[in-house]
Amino acid sequence: MRQQGLRGCLRRRFRVLTTDSRHPWPIAPNRLASRSVPSGPNQVWVTDITYVPTAEGWLYLAAVMDLWSRRIVGWATSDSLQTPLVSAALRQALSRRRPPPGLLHHSDRGCQYASQDYRRLLAAHQIEASMSRAGNCYDNVAMESFWSRLKTEWLHPAPLATRTETRTALFEWIEAFYNRQRLHSSPSYQSPVDFETQLN
Repeated sequence: MRQQGLRGCLRRRFRVLTTDSRHPWPIAPNRLASRSVPSGPNQVWVTDITYVPTAEGWLYLAAVMDLWSRRIVGWATSDSLQTPLVSAALRQALSRRRPPPGLLHHSDRGCQYASQDYRRLLAAHQIEASMSRAGNCYDNVAMESFWSRLKTEWLHPAPLATRTETRTALFEWIEAFYNRQRLHSSPSYQSPVDFETQLN
């Protein structure tokens, strides 16, 4: 790498708090831990929120992943961490995939996912809720891995100037690169889209 003038991407150590589990809403049990590995699409979705710095301030990103193929099936951005952010990501996923009843939806214990509005959205589509154990990010390791790749491979050393520019760049990275081009070890070293196309 030194001879080619290359250097590895460094992970940032600074972390913004995106999960507030101190709330009065019900906590779903961790059903993912006892569930077998999904054998097809729309059996298990995992979801989470992260942050992306811009020159205008933080841009929050919520994403929904199909655990079978590792494809991001829904995502949304906002300058707010409120429930509409995660609801928008889930609604996009539902519109794109139209899952059958019984889908397992796994998240952390954040107030956004435990809120009454979000639980109503899950119930309306007969989706079963599952939540990680308190303070245990390893219960949602697939999403944590996705965030790590996003920030290591895509995030610029300096933030983009505006939230609008950042949204456009995120669209290109998620939809054009991550879902369609980036190879993954879990889906047989294929892109998520190729993996789904081959096995459907």
